[in-house]
Amino acid sequence: MSDLFEGLKVKLSGQNLRIVFPEGLDERILAAAGRLAADGVLTPILVGNIEQIQAKANDMDVSLDSVEIYDPVNFAMMDELVAAFVERRKGKATEEQARKILLDENYFGTMLVYANKADGLVSGAAHSTADTVRPALQIIKTKEGVRKTSGVFIMVREDEKYVFADCAINIAPDSQDLAEIAIESAKTARMFDVEPRVAMLSFSTKGSAVSPETERVSKAVEEAKLRDPLLIVDGEFQFDAAFVPSVAAKKAPDSPLQGDANVFVFPSLEAGNIGYKIAQRLGGFEAVGPILQGLNRPVNDLSRGCSEEDVYKLALITAAQALTK
Repeated sequence: MSDLFEGLKVKLSGQNLRIVFPEGLDERILAAAGRLAADGVLTPILVGNIEQIQAKANDMDVSLDSVEIYDPVNFAMMDELVAAFVERRKGKATEEQARKILLDENYFGTMLVYANKADGLVSGAAHSTADTVRPALQIIKTKEGVRKTSGVFIMVREDEKYVFADCAINIAPDSQDLAEIAIESAKTARMFDVEPRVAMLSFSTKGSAVSPETERVSKAVEEAKLRDPLLIVDGEFQFDAAFVPSVAAKKAPDSPLQGDANVFVFPSLEAGNIGYKIAQRLGGFEAVGPILQGLNRPVNDLSRGCSEEDVYKLALITAAQALTK
């Protein structure tokens, strides 16, 4: 695991990326921001009352040298953010409403990213996923050609690295959603130096069972191939046919994947969520994420039970996403 993040730190060195943390008074956020600044890999921006944040950092013996703190109540460029927000929301918010909305730290932080005053955002230590993702969808929005954001985990065990998707956002993705998830997950894999070989998972392998569920996955494979002809993607696959060469040779002998898939797209959120937790708890993998993908700019969501280390690592990932863009 350390090699994974040491590699990211090397990539980020000297890039001068800025990551905003809306939850500036959270002790885990403060501690991670101090580490990130001390390591010189990026510039953290904390959101909140400057005096309160500084006092809490002093109590924790955390240095905020090279950390920036922005208070929405007294932000010098608030007029600029308000105007940009009103324009972006296209009539859904007046100037007066915008000023009130942007006092919310997640909306304020997201606008910093949208206005190019930060390169990415990490939140969720004290907020729900909806509180983090909603401003991103309203302001930053998904990339052209992508209908929905999705959430992946990088599963790491010693020198093994796999991508599991979607394990965080889309409850019942249709064929187009699954194709998008496959393509975006391949891009995420490359960010971690994994050359993607994508398996679209089901309870059937290449028509061994036929149902609306299996046909939805096989259609997703064709859609993904149309959108990205160079992507190595196949399915529908049972997991063993995607991962075990001897099983692949029997069940899918003509597939470009011969038990060597490293990006796994699950057919539903329940399957993906259960799958990554089984690998984590029974297989001894570390699950890094969820990493949100498909947005124009990187925004990532922490668990409210996260540790300082989780904050530190997700900030590195967010910065790497910004660098890739």
